[in-house]
Amino acid sequence: MSENKTNPKWINDIFQEFDSKKGIVIFLEDIGTETPTIKKIIKINDNQMITENSIDDQSEGSTTIFNRIKNFQNKKVDPTIINDEQLSALIKYLLVAIEKKVEGDVVEFGCYVGESSKVLMKTIIESRSNKKLYVYDSFEGLPSLSEWEINTGWKPGTLKTSEDVLIQNFIDNELPPPIVHKDWFKDIPDDKIPEKISFAFLDGDFFESIYDSLNKIYDRVVEGGYICFHDYLRNDLPGVKEGIERFFNERNIKYTIDVPCEQLGVIQKTKTTKIDLVQEENNDRNLTIVTGLWDLNRPGRDFESYLREFKNVLNIDGNLFVYIEKKYEHIVWENPKRNKKNTFVKIYELEDIKNLYANFWERTQKIRTNPDWFNQAGWLPGSPQATLEYYNPIVMSKYSMLNDATIWNPFNTDYFIWLDAGITFTVPSGYFTDNNVLDKIIPHLKTFLFLSYPYDASNEIHGFKFDRMNRYARETVKYVCRGGLFGGHKDIIQEGNGTYWHLLNNTLNEGLMGTEESIFTIMAYNEPHIYKRYSLDGNGLIVKFIENLHNNSVELVPVIGTPVNLHITKRDIEKVKTNVYILTFNFPEQVQNTLNSMEKVPEWLHRPHIVLIDNSTDENAVIQNKIIAEKYNMEYIKMDRNTGICGGRQKAAEHFHESDADYMLFFEDDMTINSQELEGKFCRNGFKKYIPNLYDIMHKIMLKENFDFLKLSFTEVYFDNDKSLPWYNVPQAIRTRDWPHYDKLPTTGLDPNSPPALYKHIKVCDGVAYIIGDVNYCNWPMIVSKDGNKKMFIDTKWNHPYEQTWSSHIYQITKEGKIHSGLLLASPILHERIKYYKPEERREN
Repeated sequence: MSENKTNPKWINDIFQEFDSKKGIVIFLEDIGTETPTIKKIIKINDNQMITENSIDDQSEGSTTIFNRIKNFQNKKVDPTIINDEQLSALIKYLLVAIEKKVEGDVVEFGCYVGESSKVLMKTIIESRSNKKLYVYDSFEGLPSLSEWEINTGWKPGTLKTSEDVLIQNFIDNELPPPIVHKDWFKDIPDDKIPEKISFAFLDGDFFESIYDSLNKIYDRVVEGGYICFHDYLRNDLPGVKEGIERFFNERNIKYTIDVPCEQLGVIQKTKTTKIDLVQEENNDRNLTIVTGLWDLNRPGRDFESYLREFKNVLNIDGNLFVYIEKKYEHIVWENPKRNKKNTFVKIYELEDIKNLYANFWERTQKIRTNPDWFNQAGWLPGSPQATLEYYNPIVMSKYSMLNDATIWNPFNTDYFIWLDAGITFTVPSGYFTDNNVLDKIIPHLKTFLFLSYPYDASNEIHGFKFDRMNRYARETVKYVCRGGLFGGHKDIIQEGNGTYWHLLNNTLNEGLMGTEESIFTIMAYNEPHIYKRYSLDGNGLIVKFIENLHNNSVELVPVIGTPVNLHITKRDIEKVKTNVYILTFNFPEQVQNTLNSMEKVPEWLHRPHIVLIDNSTDENAVIQNKIIAEKYNMEYIKMDRNTGICGGRQKAAEHFHESDADYMLFFEDDMTINSQELEGKFCRNGFKKYIPNLYDIMHKIMLKENFDFLKLSFTEVYFDNDKSLPWYNVPQAIRTRDWPHYDKLPTTGLDPNSPPALYKHIKVCDGVAYIIGDVNYCNWPMIVSKDGNKKMFIDTKWNHPYEQTWSSHIYQITKEGKIHSGLLLASPILHERIKYYKPEERREN
């Protein structure tokens, strides 16, 4: 501390003594006298501060201010929204900005009811700063989900409040209200944001909110200013981290992000910064190795031997993400190779495993203790799968723990592998520690890598019934994928997480259980372009792969066929153009009803170009339809007559063919989009009626699969897609050719025993399942590609087409291999007719 002339030398000596011991603050009485007394000596925590001149100058110190802010009688409206540790960190950084006289005001994007806003205002007042506080919120709750929020449990509209609640919160705490602006972040006018910002707190929860708020404020944050992010590295809000990365990567800005406490990230805007979270000495390493260790009291295996092998893994020179019980954490930090720059420890007790695996815990234990299951093979009753309640939950959770590591991503790497903590039981440790063999693995992780070995089974594989595994794999299983080492690019890992849990859920529901290797094997058989393989010897030892990696001689199993698109992002989806065609006839109220349904799912109105095709013969209806079209900024097409449903469908196809759009959808005016009001409701076939973010998901599937069309509803009014509709509509010769054992149509009506529709694959995208195969064509809404539209409606035309005509035609070109299509295992479309016309007015063409 600087010497104060009013203090005797011994006082300055005390200051120097205590100043060398971090975290010590001295409070003195009668500091200007010859014999001052020590009133209080306290040790402060990391969130409290003291400046060099705070006591020497006899002025009020930052610590005093900090304590007064932190301890004020805060009457909270919602104490759960942000914790005290995070609030303390916000106070700290704002006080630094104020003390360093960083120019600019204070902004908060996502103020909700004002819990953090109050603390920011209190800091401004107690530090006697002239800064102003601006807060921004839609007050409508969370926005629509993006790809980063799907399956996180969050819902649009959650956290809805009002400006009145915020203001009353300030009044109740005797604080002046801030400057409030209500809007979605992307829509905030520039003149409502301060020209200079010294401190910004961004609490948008979702990817787009963080990305949009950064775009609004970053250029106005002055040098030395701070940007704080709430929910940073929070598992169920991965969009926060992704939004930060996307913004800075797009601008090619290097940055350092500090994490002063859990779920709070802080960036200081400076001219020269290091890159991201990776230290300079490690930024040539783009791989994170993930491992985990738990003591299961496994019979016949001394846990000390596991600890010995785990120490070998700790010797690997690379970025290490470790899941471990608290009682063993010290082993990590005792290793001289491990430090905060290359090691991230996630304390994970057995109870945490149980919570992670909660949805499957009871089913797993029921199967494990069922004699019908463990008596399938002589080895199974004494296996760890059968005898240890935590064995399968742990191994079955490896993929999810790897996925979680990609979300935390403390080293900001693109590639991740899971490596068993006991891997050196079978692989000499020198490969990892002396030869640094894992430095060579990234070229083989461009999608996803499994290590497989030949397996000759007859009854079961690891307890999973062999015939059922063949059914899931859609061919006879001849190899099994190992669970000791696997991984790939972070995007593929995250996408595959949904596939993995979907398969695990379905197989457990059927009473089928092996290990994680059973699910890995099914994934590799179903999507070989994504889950690529290296083939081990018959003994299954991973050391063969490690040796070949060391010798630069790794060759993956060749993949036959055309690969699908893998990296589909929100930006990819936003680039495509989609036309939505709505066909209407004589009842403006009916088309208005359809548009009303879209208003509840607003992306359907705001994202596509909407075209209203009017078949109306009533002039009053024509006038009203034109008004509706203008109101919703729709393109309006008046047909010269009532061309019928199929005539309107053909017009839509021809208009789309000549347009610059990439995709199209066709709606009759009595087909509506189900909104959140139907969340938790199911169709008669058991599929969800409401799919959050349906608009983005269907586009993502189309881009990923290169489909010609994707049908949106499994359940329709009169027909369900478990049966083959073309069976009724194709010529008799085709019916006999394709269904030789059942080729006679019923005299009238539908045949309850008609042949099933044939599907080849089931996949999952963002938690929504879809099937691929001979999908029935009908006029129910489907998203169609440009090329698919051409093959279905343009290359072959009929003067007077019927729905049955197209059903037959599209089936036949599908069997010729010209059409690639899918069907959502969902029913988000509702047939909702509110106006009825005379039977003689209904026509198909």
